[in-house]
Amino acid sequence: MNKKILIIGGVAAGTKAASKVKRDFPDSQVTIITKGEHISYAGCGLPYFLGKVIKEKKELVVRTPEEFKNEQGIDVLVKHEAVKVLPEEKKVIVKNLETGEEKEFEYDKLVLATGADPFIPPIKGVDLENIFTLRTVTDALKIRKLLDEGKVKKAVIVGAGLIGLETAENLTHRGVKVSVIELLDQILPPFDREIALLAQKHLNEKGVDIHTSEKVTSFVKNENSKEIIVKTDKGEIPADLVIMSVGVRPNIKLAKDMGLKIGKTGAIKVNEFMETSMPDIYAVGDCAESKNVINNEPAWIPLGSTANKAGRTTGLNLMGTNKNSFKGVLGTSIVKLFDLNLAKTGLSEKDAAKYGFDIETVIVPAFDKAHYFPGNKLIITKLIADKKDHRVLGAQIIGEGVVDKPIDIIATAIHFGAKVEDLTQLDLAYAPPFSMAVASTITAAHVMLNKLEGKVKTVKAHEILDKLNDENVQVIDIREEPEFIIRSIPGSINIPQTELLKRAASLGLDRNKETILVCKVGKRAYMTYCTLKYLGFDKVSILEGGITAYPFELE
Repeated sequence: MNKKILIIGGVAAGTKAASKVKRDFPDSQVTIITKGEHISYAGCGLPYFLGKVIKEKKELVVRTPEEFKNEQGIDVLVKHEAVKVLPEEKKVIVKNLETGEEKEFEYDKLVLATGADPFIPPIKGVDLENIFTLRTVTDALKIRKLLDEGKVKKAVIVGAGLIGLETAENLTHRGVKVSVIELLDQILPPFDREIALLAQKHLNEKGVDIHTSEKVTSFVKNENSKEIIVKTDKGEIPADLVIMSVGVRPNIKLAKDMGLKIGKTGAIKVNEFMETSMPDIYAVGDCAESKNVINNEPAWIPLGSTANKAGRTTGLNLMGTNKNSFKGVLGTSIVKLFDLNLAKTGLSEKDAAKYGFDIETVIVPAFDKAHYFPGNKLIITKLIADKKDHRVLGAQIIGEGVVDKPIDIIATAIHFGAKVEDLTQLDLAYAPPFSMAVASTITAAHVMLNKLEGKVKTVKAHEILDKLNDENVQVIDIREEPEFIIRSIPGSINIPQTELLKRAASLGLDRNKETILVCKVGKRAYMTYCTLKYLGFDKVSILEGGITAYPFELE
């Protein structure tokens, strides 16, 4: 099967497809065309290259064109651009970007792996010197040069997504004073607000200046100091360096020019075999649409993990067998921000509501290993489930402890359609250095079941914030007095659990008032909740996650 396979684009998806087809069909002719200087590199490592966690450029470059040729017989043409596709003739016109020469390439199968491009808003002055995006190795080299030369004391990052905040951390480690400007009312848009607020609080503590609900209006060069003045609708911020990190858009120009169907998300529409609307043309990676495993809705989530899986699927199908399908995505992602780890899978609360699910959520702190074992850390799990059938829809985890293992457990469960009850029955590995006897995932599932079965009523942090000045609400902090003194919710009353349980009937608590119980993580509050309900307190609830998950100001 000596077929000609032409792949436009490299990095993760394109090179993965090329490698797989060449391994399975060594006699195929595989050629990769890419505009960039580098064909296969670790794009997710670029922020860490700026922070010198990754010290050398060579550590970012996964494989060179020479390695592809020598090891697998794959031809790679860098600094070449596919300018036109002629589907009826099965030809692609390719331009050499260094010489301007154009050449025709024939194909039997064509793969579009054109990726995504940084979105640059039409802001006045955005083309000034020292304003960059961070998408390629070339971008990172230019920024790293300024940092190494000591020319950057202050930096502004526009956009508070994963890459933007990872960059903020790494620049801070380099001694740079960093300000982050986000148009939305929270950082980390894929996460729910209460999780994002906890992350923002941590970033502020580490010295990163966060500006949410703020719009950049222009960039102006200060001719005296050579600084860039970042003007917003709320003020001005001087900077030596600006990094635009407001997201990416699928690169679909070539696809649109040749008449391929574009999906609802704005990426190229493909089927489960990664085939486009035209015969013998595939699309894969950040330029291609996928579907959400939970509801089968079109999805576009540009992640390196997705690109690699879809690239392999494409490589398996290029010879026309169509035996391998790509099932879709959950949007599972993870990020480290200083001492804090965050992870997400499935639908967020806001997305689940948008898609019409009748949802229940819980926020549950727990230790990542046995509470008595040295080095244990608290992590906070937010679990989202369907009230109707108890199906797990999503999860978010934040904390200084291990979050990758529990998020992967939940991602696996969601992929196979698990219900909350299924999570409670998982036989997970336990030993004190690795987990609690009842793992954090199972603990969160137990709390969720209690809510779904009506055994407990809770309020969320933002809800209690609205009730603090309500004279018909009493917020009772049931921790011991030394705990209460260290930090507490403004306006709360301290009645330790032991005292409350002994004297609940004689403490003068008003049964007609709404009573909200607060403790460290929620366990003591739940125990007290059960007692007060028994004593006739009908308007009682507990603060989900306790003080540990409370993202607002504490006294």
